[in-house]
Amino acid sequence: MKRFLIGSFFILILILSGCSSSKNIHMEISEPFYMHKDKPSLFKVSITDNNKALTNLKVSAEFSMKNMDHGEYKTALQEEKDGIYSGSVELPMAGDWEIVVTAEKEGKITEEIFEYEVKEPEGAALINGDWVTEKDLEFYLFINKLHIAISRFQDQQAYKGKALDEAMAYWDDQEKMNEDRNQLLTQIIRLRSMAYLAREKGHNATTEEIEIELKKVKEQYNQFDIAKKMIQEYGDRKFWEKQEKQYELIVLSQKVQQDLIEKVKKENPDVNKQEIYYLAQKQYEELLVSQVNSLKIEIF
Repeated sequence: MKRFLIGSFFILILILSGCSSSKNIHMEISEPFYMHKDKPSLFKVSITDNNKALTNLKVSAEFSMKNMDHGEYKTALQEEKDGIYSGSVELPMAGDWEIVVTAEKEGKITEEIFEYEVKEPEGAALINGDWVTEKDLEFYLFINKLHIAISRFQDQQAYKGKALDEAMAYWDDQEKMNEDRNQLLTQIIRLRSMAYLAREKGHNATTEEIEIELKKVKEQYNQFDIAKKMIQEYGDRKFWEKQEKQYELIVLSQKVQQDLIEKVKKENPDVNKQEIYYLAQKQYEELLVSQVNSLKIEIF
């Protein structure tokens, strides 16, 4: 009996020593973790020792709901870089979850328990921490439809016969493309990216500048009965409140464009106006790609 107890005691010591963790090892959920309906979510954790990234670890995470029995969900985490480990897990619902992260290297095990409220995403994407909401997407869908309707009307006035048929077929295709969420997201990302850059450069959009642009676009829409009807159906007040926010971003992006035009003029003093705009637009697109790549963008 004594032998059994002594043996059990030494086994317990071995287990405890194997699971012991260094006080200097720190684990942290490195990015907000959201629950996606009927698809996996990406879970990321950073692991450091005295603020130094720990690499080449065998890491796993186990998820269990705190107040409800939905079973356990376990996933292996793969190393990305700089002590960041990630893995996908499909959870059944949002709520309060207990997440046990286990890291092992050379037989030494470190474990950390997190109590984490897993939420559903507040929108379709995150751009540098700012949400692109479903309402944002709905507005872009509507504004594109509005511009297509105006263009249809203009072409109906300008063309006849085969040319008119071709024009209408083109706008039919544009309407189908407008239903693509990815295209709508791309539009939003492009504009917001340049607005971020404008602010980084010290620009801002004044109330007066926004009102001037809004007055111009109101005058344009008022020329077309179809535009006035569609805006009224959408909700006149709601539409112009959205447009005010939209034109703040547009004014900011215009200031980046103007900076590039001035830059091209100085670099090419003998070039005509058309060529200046062409070169500035080319530089704008290159700058846009660079700016988008520099942002932290998550699509949900």
